[in-house]
Amino acid sequence: MRYKYLTLVFCLIAGFSAKAQLTDTVAAFTLQEAIDYAQTHQSSILNAKIDEEIARNTVKKTTGIGLPQVNANINFQDFIKVPTNLLPGEFFDKPGEMIPVRFGVKYQSSAGVELSQLLFDGTYLVGLQASKTYKELSTKSLQRSRIETAVAVTKAYYSVLVSNEQLNLLDANIERLKKSLKDTEALFKNGFVEKIDLDRLTVLNNNLETERGNVIRLLDLNLHLLKFQMGMNINSTLTLKDSISNLNVEESVALNDTAAYKSRIEYSLLETQKKLNELDLKRYKSQYLPSIGAFGSTTRSLQSNTFNELFDRSFPMTVIGFRVSVPIISGGIRNYQVRNAKLEIQKTENNLVNLRNGINLEVEQAKTVYRNGFKSLENQKRNMTLAQEVLRVTKVKYEQGVGSSIEVTTAETSLKESQNNYINALYELLINKVNLDKALGKIIY
Repeated sequence: MRYKYLTLVFCLIAGFSAKAQLTDTVAAFTLQEAIDYAQTHQSSILNAKIDEEIARNTVKKTTGIGLPQVNANINFQDFIKVPTNLLPGEFFDKPGEMIPVRFGVKYQSSAGVELSQLLFDGTYLVGLQASKTYKELSTKSLQRSRIETAVAVTKAYYSVLVSNEQLNLLDANIERLKKSLKDTEALFKNGFVEKIDLDRLTVLNNNLETERGNVIRLLDLNLHLLKFQMGMNINSTLTLKDSISNLNVEESVALNDTAAYKSRIEYSLLETQKKLNELDLKRYKSQYLPSIGAFGSTTRSLQSNTFNELFDRSFPMTVIGFRVSVPIISGGIRNYQVRNAKLEIQKTENNLVNLRNGINLEVEQAKTVYRNGFKSLENQKRNMTLAQEVLRVTKVKYEQGVGSSIEVTTAETSLKESQNNYINALYELLINKVNLDKALGKIIY
């Protein structure tokens, strides 16, 4: 399990840099309660919810483009030097000369309101559809974050349960070994056994105590990882309500299901991406169509050579109209945009085929690994039971003087090895069960 420990350490190192909940808590959770807690506290889910809200705002923003646009403007100008133009001298009975004449007044001001309304634009209509599809994509991304969080919390929860089970087995071994050590010490004092017999059991006891300390520290690390995956403050106190005996693992798995990919959020996300690519193509094609807009404005202009008289007279102006923009030549830009959009659709279709095959392969692999793990766990259970029986018989023989202390220490070592194999097989089976459910698309949020 060394690789598992390293993975836990790296996850925690990366996690401590993330923003955790600020309040320390004391809580006891079942597995489902831990998952539910993570669904409302894990930062990845919180960010996915924010992205979903951003997508909703994007839809409203895109819709607003097609609604009436009203703008007001106020303008004031003080001409330090009034502009001068040259006029032919014929206007002033001075032919052949250019006469400088100032046009305008020193102060000018205007205030007006402008209204515009988009009547037709193909790219806007397609953009409105795309924004709704984008919202759908963000909702599915939130669902994916929920599923990934549930998987991570489940695996971390199982790690704690397995560490607890390993600690329980070690405690039982230590208690049994201490009794044997006490009995052997009494026999040694009475001269019935040699000191080497006592030393062998003392070495075993020391090794078990050391291993117990390692498991306790690993259990603490697993708890920290679970709290991190749940979005709980690392300094909080967390206890688990479930136990290994409550878990239900069965050998039977689902029959061959070639349509399992339809239940996977990854496949649904890629299908939504394809819809976006198709809308992209539609948007580029719509650029060949004209766009039509209506507008209207009213303005009141004020002019005077003196500021005090600026508001004495005003000159209104009102205009309405419509504007038609017809694309004619774009240097081939629109044509190549359409071609690239079609190629993007083809890429997405290829990715869908590849993902479908990959999911089917993942399902078969998960089934095989799970079945093998189940058989392995059953075998390790039998081996552990046999090792316990061998130890019992060996101790009886030793106490009756027909066995050696070497046989007892060997039996103790074999039992500890079989227990470690059982713990590893149990952990692998639980993790493989999560992987199988995920592969089959059974984890839904």
